[in-house]
Amino acid sequence: PEQEKRSDCLVAAAASGKAAAGEEAGEESGAALAKTLQLGVFFGLWYLFNIYFNIYNKQVLKVFPFPINITTVQFAVGTTISLFMWATGILKRPKISGAQLLAILPLAIVHTMGNLFTNMSLGKVAVSFTHTIKAMEPFFSVLLSAMFLGELPTPWVVLSLLPIVGGVALASISEASFNCRAGFLSAMASNVTFQSRNVLSKKLMLKKEASLDNINLFSIITVMSFFLLAPVTLLTEGVKVTPTFLQSSGLNLQQVYTRSLIAAFCFHAYQQVSYMILARVSPVTHSVGNCVKRVVVIVTSVLFFKTPVSPINSIGTAIALAGVFLYSQLKRLQPKPKA
Repeated sequence: PEQEKRSDCLVAAAASGKAAAGEEAGEESGAALAKTLQLGVFFGLWYLFNIYFNIYNKQVLKVFPFPINITTVQFAVGTTISLFMWATGILKRPKISGAQLLAILPLAIVHTMGNLFTNMSLGKVAVSFTHTIKAMEPFFSVLLSAMFLGELPTPWVVLSLLPIVGGVALASISEASFNCRAGFLSAMASNVTFQSRNVLSKKLMLKKEASLDNINLFSIITVMSFFLLAPVTLLTEGVKVTPTFLQSSGLNLQQVYTRSLIAAFCFHAYQQVSYMILARVSPVTHSVGNCVKRVVVIVTSVLFFKTPVSPINSIGTAIALAGVFLYSQLKRLQPKPKA
């Protein structure tokens, strides 16, 4: 009887152990599924906010051709959102020193310039054309990293740049008007400044405290960008977003304000969601997602604005975007530079 009791206990223990293991496996599977779904939602929001930003922003720029004013409004709305998140505790308020602010200042300057140049380009040319030119970002990333960081690319990475450059050149070949040239140069300037920001962030090697994560860093840069651009607006275009000026220009006040605020909110939201995704996936996965996002924005803008696209434009854009995808894959195989 004693032996049977022990045997029964062992059987019961084994059964309970299997049940516990099954429950743990089920919990892990459920947690993994929840993370996947959450990531899917973030990617969906990233694309959605980007689409809405480009559409509403273009609609405003078509009737209100003052890109400095529009960019300042976007930074003002972003600043308001950041301050609200810090005040309510949604985002932990960062503890940052004067030395850190001084180190962040160059990043804020090039961030300001990059977004301003993008809006200048969107004001001159179609959304699809601007985003095709902005597909050149990897070219400037490789060039500036080699010049200032000494990070030499592999031959395969260099070869992947050829379809990017060739595709952009092919897509631009039929765009010869003054507006197209201005839009092209503005988009190129945006590429240079945004990639300069990435190089600067590596070069300066910011010593971030625990509370200064990527989202907080982006929020601080947004606030600094607003204070940098506001005086430039006063000295150049002047304040043109007043009701008096808009009404005297024959514009629909409610429509311009509504679209501007939606564009500004989406502008801040898509960048913040982008940082949230980057905290959860590898840079290569994020890069591929960014490439897909550009395709989605180009296609939706062409359909929404009924932009006429020639076969040469289409082929050039497709080649350039395929090159960007190839670059992101080959970049993963590139050995990391020694410390």
